[in-house]
Amino acid sequence: MWRPPERIKHPLPEARWPARQEAAASRLFSPIDVGPSRLLERTWVPAMVPWRATEEGHVTPEVLAWYGRFARGEPGAIVVEATGVRDVPSGPLLRIGHDRFVPGLERLVDEVRRGSAGRTKLFIQILDFLSIKRRPEPRKFFERYLVLTDAHRRALGERAERRGEAPPADDAAARAVLAELSEEELHGVLSARELEALRMGLRERVTDIELAHVRDLPATLPPIFAAAARRAELAGFDGVEIHAAHAYTLASFLSPLNLREDGWGGGIEARERLPLDVIAAVRASVSKSFVVGIRFLTDEAIEGGGRTEDACHHAVAFARAGVHVMSLSRGGKFEDAAQPKVGEAAYPYTGRSGYECMPTTISDARGPFGRNLADARAVRDAVRRAGFGTPIVAAGGLCTFDQAEAALERGDADVIASARQTLADPDWFLKMRLGRGAEVRRCTFTNYCEALDQRHAQVTCKLWDRVDLDEPDVSFASDGKRRLVAPRWDR
Repeated sequence: MWRPPERIKHPLPEARWPARQEAAASRLFSPIDVGPSRLLERTWVPAMVPWRATEEGHVTPEVLAWYGRFARGEPGAIVVEATGVRDVPSGPLLRIGHDRFVPGLERLVDEVRRGSAGRTKLFIQILDFLSIKRRPEPRKFFERYLVLTDAHRRALGERAERRGEAPPADDAAARAVLAELSEEELHGVLSARELEALRMGLRERVTDIELAHVRDLPATLPPIFAAAARRAELAGFDGVEIHAAHAYTLASFLSPLNLREDGWGGGIEARERLPLDVIAAVRASVSKSFVVGIRFLTDEAIEGGGRTEDACHHAVAFARAGVHVMSLSRGGKFEDAAQPKVGEAAYPYTGRSGYECMPTTISDARGPFGRNLADARAVRDAVRRAGFGTPIVAAGGLCTFDQAEAALERGDADVIASARQTLADPDWFLKMRLGRGAEVRRCTFTNYCEALDQRHAQVTCKLWDRVDLDEPDVSFASDGKRRLVAPRWDR
């Protein structure tokens, strides 16, 4: 993963935990209306992908245990991991693109209801993504994947002429020559996209409108998202969170890098068209008691990407379209991802934008704690100036009571989300509410969990995955060395 050049070691924020009475009187533990639903407190567990579904995208006992454990911490809301809306293979990631997934999702809802004694609202994050291939072995790329064109043949012929050699006799010979070229020579033969496919793996973009399925996304995606939302309501969820953040399809439509010339890219209103159509389709497909939220970026943190001004514009458009809650993040893009190993796919959290999404305690002068709050405040202010009261969810290194309470007091956000700290201690919100904050297991923000996610390994926390391994009924990761669920806490 990319690291900031300053390499400043930041200590964890000093933690002052509230007494029970102080917690009861705090903003953090006060209720808030999210559209037609009410959260009992302003604590939010954002979507985290634990890689526990089946290869076909079904709920497993390990998925149930994961969410059941978070539910026992009784947060105001839990958002289930990014869940694919299309009925296409996507590895051990939950899916909601067909009715056959509904029974498993119903079991997940039941598990959270039981675990939280009905206190926690449950949303599911629904997303679409385009194809990305693994980085190929170079010889295989030239032999099997590269589409030879006259431009390639011409460049190889000119190279042969400069060297006083005969040009390749046929395409097989041309491919053999290509496989032997140096990095520098390939620059003169392959296009930028072909070089990227060789170095990183082939990745589809929303601007690839020469591909019919990409060109047709504005027509195909709204009904697909709408059908997914209907299944979520049928399964018993309280709402959906439309995923328009990071490296995925709707986020890519919102990006200034979306230069489609067919009316679905270029200017900011054109870039917003598809996400707004998805919102409209989803809202029309569910009941009025069902929450429709959206997650998007305050800053793409890549060259030429969207910045906070774009996010403010998007937020007002989304509020006007009737979303009930907006959850904010930043970065996490493919454009600056590190080169993967041969046989592996690019991971969109390895470049600078990925660091901005999940910074560690080794950081620049700004540090990793509350790094996103200024941008969240700008978005919230824009929404309020436009006359909307849509709640804003902020995240990013929020790990103490005073941090959270101050952010709410300043108006940076209306709800506080915490991923890594909640993974470290699924009970930390409950411990604060009960006046037992001294018992919180504090995240050290080293991104041990993120490194597992990068390998698509079952995500755990180093603070508990080797603790009390002899407890009854402990389930283990596939390596047999790590527990899959945090130890129980007796309140």
